[in-house]
Amino acid sequence: MDLTPLHVALMMSILLCSLVTGLLFGFAVVVMPGIAKLTDKEFLLAFKHMDEIIQNNQPLFILVWAGSILTVLATLILGTIDLAGTQLYLLWIATALYLFGVQLPTFRFNIPLNDSLQALDIEALDDSGAAGSRMDFESPWNRWNGFRTVNGVIAVSMLLFLLFQL
Repeated sequence: MDLTPLHVALMMSILLCSLVTGLLFGFAVVVMPGIAKLTDKEFLLAFKHMDEIIQNNQPLFILVWAGSILTVLATLILGTIDLAGTQLYLLWIATALYLFGVQLPTFRFNIPLNDSLQALDIEALDDSGAAGSRMDFESPWNRWNGFRTVNGVIAVSMLLFLLFQL
């Protein structure tokens, strides 16, 4: 196989999108079920502390997350120039799934939920306030994370399938 710019972009897209999807999957099947066993205040504090790492622009996280978006877009541009037929449709669908099924819900739902949690003075909440805050956060966050995870797995699978066709 010749390593054309499209091949390189596609491999980078697969790598970075897989890392993002793996993070989402890890939250879905390990992190959230693990912290679900905590009391309401402990749950809110644990998630807040994890999210602070991201909110403080952890460089590797930012590189992988933003890099996945950029490489998918670069792959789409190169693929639109070089591919035709089923391969092009596959690339367009995988890109749409990743951007609209992973990234859009992240920015539209999960990040605003995270921001609302960051704004809370959790230590000042009474038990009822902590329970209400957790209920407002946990279920929608998990629902959208599950949605992102499924779309990420499908998008990466499609990109892998495309790579094997080239």
